[in-house]
Amino acid sequence: MSLSTITALSPLDGRYAAKLSALRPIMSEHGYMHRRVQVEVAWFIALSDAGFAEFKPLTTGARAYLLGLVKNFSETDSAAIKDIEKTTNHDVKAVEYWLKGKFEARPELEKAAEFVHFACTSEDINNTSHALQLRSGRDQVVLPGLDRIVLKLREMAHMYAAVPMLSRTHGQTASPTTVGKELANVVVRLQTACERVASVKMLGKMNGAVGNYNAHLSAWPDFDWEAFSKRVVETPEPLGLGLTFQPYSIQIEPHDYMAELFDAVARANTILIDLSRDIWGYVSLGYFKQKLKAGEIGSSTMPHKVNPIDFENAEGNLGLANALLKHLSEKLPVSRWQRDLTDSTVLRNIGVALGYAALAYTSLMTGLNKLELNEEALSDDLNASWEVLAEPIQTVMRRFGVPGAYEKLKEVTRGKTVTADALHGLIRSLEIPEAEKERLLAMTPGSYIGKAAELARRV
Repeated sequence: MSLSTITALSPLDGRYAAKLSALRPIMSEHGYMHRRVQVEVAWFIALSDAGFAEFKPLTTGARAYLLGLVKNFSETDSAAIKDIEKTTNHDVKAVEYWLKGKFEARPELEKAAEFVHFACTSEDINNTSHALQLRSGRDQVVLPGLDRIVLKLREMAHMYAAVPMLSRTHGQTASPTTVGKELANVVVRLQTACERVASVKMLGKMNGAVGNYNAHLSAWPDFDWEAFSKRVVETPEPLGLGLTFQPYSIQIEPHDYMAELFDAVARANTILIDLSRDIWGYVSLGYFKQKLKAGEIGSSTMPHKVNPIDFENAEGNLGLANALLKHLSEKLPVSRWQRDLTDSTVLRNIGVALGYAALAYTSLMTGLNKLELNEEALSDDLNASWEVLAEPIQTVMRRFGVPGAYEKLKEVTRGKTVTADALHGLIRSLEIPEAEKERLLAMTPGSYIGKAAELARRV
């Protein structure tokens, strides 16, 4: 069976392949190979500038050629590395051999070929490559996806800032809010979550087999290898990696920053699960209608249905993403002694975890863009819920010292169908200033929204 979008084992590379085109070049094995070549080239060029008599500084032409290998790295190059790996059975060594192969017929580079991967352990290349992948995946896919949702929700919060809506604490009628204010709540939460995702520093180490520069010092005992390594890791691209230096490690970088990043993304995803379920519920109540799409079918037997499938897809894929992100954050910081290989296969699924998240963000945006507010349904619910005014009435009663205010309102409203006439009769009987009676009599469920509109417009 040939591999295609309908034979792919993963739906990310099958059914949903087209929706993940931005993430695939970054987080695929091709993206991993690309970053490995980038790291090897950066290390090689830096070694030429270290002042060693045995490796003179590279010429401008040689540098441009090497940086061109990184800039123009293609799927054909990845395939060539994979062919080498069939012999080496070692993926990093295959990258090294591929790069040395690119030195043929270039005497300057051929002479210095043994400085490719010099004193490095495979993890020096891998951990920095993963950091580069994660930075690109976060900055180019994850955060832009979240930012689009924030912008859409802010737009809706402002648009519906003053549209009153019945609240439902514990699923029961409660003090009214506005549609905009409820969306503003999510905007503020999501902004904070995005800031945490963006603030995670991507760490890299290049310190040898067990983190002590053993091989490095065996070659040049008097050279400051730690400072050199830090310079390569932290120098901006393309001559460096533009990461944050990790000074202490075993053979592998500890992955604590990865756990921090994955937990931060998962927190953002949890907020969106909450949003997806709430919007699903509001669609069910009729508060929102969904724009129809020509030719689309909601049910194989019930032709009237317009299902909230985008919010359901988002919720499901966010759950998958978080399940993987949780495992990644719990497993990756744990390694037996100076290194075991359990992290290696797990790390290959980073793209899968972020892929499900990116897919969910797309579904959620599609769903949000389909929504149309049904103000009639919102108004009908409010007009049928006069009992929510028991709160302001008893609060005013308390202000003016009316004894048993809460108990009196509880007797009139709890578990009963409350009408405007019943409440107005109670208000007129109260021993409170006439102006306060008039204010309460003018109040409706739809006008009892506190600062909701103001708060919604503030985000």
